[in-house]
Amino acid sequence: MSRLPSAGRVPSALRDDIPLARRTVSPALRRTGGFRRGLVAAALLLGGCAAGLIVFPQPLRRLLAPPPVQGLSARPGLDGRLLGHFPYGEATDADLVSIAPGLELHADAAEALVAMQEAARAEGIDLLVLSAFRSIASQKHIFFDVKSERNQSAQQRAQVSAPPGYSEHSTGYAVDLGDARRPATNLSVAFETTEAFAWLQTHANRFHFRLSFPVGNGQGVSYEPWHWRFEGSAEALKTFEPAQRLDR
Repeated sequence: MSRLPSAGRVPSALRDDIPLARRTVSPALRRTGGFRRGLVAAALLLGGCAAGLIVFPQPLRRLLAPPPVQGLSARPGLDGRLLGHFPYGEATDADLVSIAPGLELHADAAEALVAMQEAARAEGIDLLVLSAFRSIASQKHIFFDVKSERNQSAQQRAQVSAPPGYSEHSTGYAVDLGDARRPATNLSVAFETTEAFAWLQTHANRFHFRLSFPVGNGQGVSYEPWHWRFEGSAEALKTFEPAQRLDR
């Protein structure tokens, strides 16, 4: 009469079918090994995150940081643009000079603008300054309040107006120009049909002014034939270098 195996023991015939590792590692050791593997995986994950912060600090910071503009859920892209617009600081009071009642520009841009207006006037062209420096607070009103009035989405509004903190006007280097003889074309694409715009296309470079948003511009902002920025100083060139690089 054959004997049954005692409790807790495995017949030798069956033991031969069990892999050696499973036969020799106790349940307690198996639990310890799983815990260690978990620790290693966690350490690798933390190490990867730390390495990412070192190698790619800006993208991760943008991803983890709150949205830069209160009231907008949009986040900047890898090149810093928000809804197509680059970030810009605000000119200080010491930087600005008056060019007309209620209108100010950076001193360097103001001098070049006055010279450009005088040259245009000598040829029968009356360049009218419609808008110049705008504070970030003013840009906030223009962006959000008009967006609400027109029932626009943030993306729609950004096509024609920069979010606060992302407008070239806040630098003191940008102006919106019109033709004093054709006021109906002010701040519209129709400005491109005026003699003033034709004159600017031919002569603006001599005074270091450049059209910011031409047709098909790399920023994806709507065409604005009236919006020009000054690039005639080292500081101005540095300020607009990211936008210049994008349109090369």
